[in-house]
Amino acid sequence: MAKWDWLERPPAPYTPGFLARVLVKAALLFAALNAAFALLDPLPALGQLSLYNRLFPGRPRLPYSEDPARSYNLSLWNLNAMLESHEVARPKAAGEFRVLVMGDSSVWGVLLRPDETLAAYLDAGGYATPDGRTMRFYNLGHPIMALTKDLMLLDAAMAYQPDLILWPVTLQSFPRGQQLEAPLVQHNAAAVRRLIAAYGLALDPADPRLLDDSSLDRTIIGRRRDLADLLRLQLYGAAWAATGIDQFYPETYEPRRSDFESDAAWQGLTPETGLPEDFLAWDVVEAFFARAGDVPVLLVNEPVFISSGQNSDLRYNFWYPRWVYDAYRSRLFERSQADGWPVLDVWDAIAPDEFTDSPVHLTPAGSRRLADLIAPILLKIAEQP
Repeated sequence: MAKWDWLERPPAPYTPGFLARVLVKAALLFAALNAAFALLDPLPALGQLSLYNRLFPGRPRLPYSEDPARSYNLSLWNLNAMLESHEVARPKAAGEFRVLVMGDSSVWGVLLRPDETLAAYLDAGGYATPDGRTMRFYNLGHPIMALTKDLMLLDAAMAYQPDLILWPVTLQSFPRGQQLEAPLVQHNAAAVRRLIAAYGLALDPADPRLLDDSSLDRTIIGRRRDLADLLRLQLYGAAWAATGIDQFYPETYEPRRSDFESDAAWQGLTPETGLPEDFLAWDVVEAFFARAGDVPVLLVNEPVFISSGQNSDLRYNFWYPRWVYDAYRSRLFERSQADGWPVLDVWDAIAPDEFTDSPVHLTPAGSRRLADLIAPILLKIAEQP
């Protein structure tokens, strides 16, 4: 027996054949995991797993950002993840009268702090219903103007047991051609197609703007950006909870325009063509009320900037020639009377100085003034049995 035979011999070095078998098995396992991921498509379910309202407080507005690094926020397309990160996902408290505030970037609050938005000022009002329930207001606005985007968000948010829905809108969200332009709509094609079918919307379910996922898109590789966004949203929770910052506030911004060219066209229409009846997506408004069901909805024609500058006799603002906006308001009242939609028209109720970088974005003072105008109407609606 050799002197050192009793010692354990070192293992033989890995051979090329052994390494090849390991690589083949790893590749097969990875392929199987990707195939299973594509088949099960767990992304919507993964969106329901959230640290918000658990480890972190719920966000007061939906995730959205054009500058994630400086806002501890980001834009993503997973509806479940967006809503589960929001304070609306908290269990409804006993004695709570829950009001969802839907809408566009003016509702979300561009250039406004979270406590300066319409929903925040309404919530700070401490309003209560006649039966003693506390009215709580939840900001479910999301930038990009399209009625279909609001309908899709409402469809998802009905799971959170609203008692009333406040829906500020403006003409810019109404053109039928605008309905499938919002990225949030395009990346949720299945949800939009379901709504088109359920309510007979005059929208094309085969429109190429609705993005369909291929089998490869549904794999782990194809979903890597979506999975990374889900993780980033959770990781931003700590920094957001510590700072309260959810958008970047520039020191200066380009203010809304007051002087215009002598052009009265809008969306390819002119005073000579007029505003065709089917140019605006009234069927989406009908679907919104239908989806709300027994939950009352207050439709608000939101304030717009009214210029007194050059060619203001032709245009109210950069978006709206006077002729088309007046025609829209007339149609809105006709449809509301015919269909029984409660409408509050406050289009000219906010002073021009209270608009910031667009014809609908308000200063904090303008936002507070709008809340003061809307609150009495909401209280009357809440009084109804």
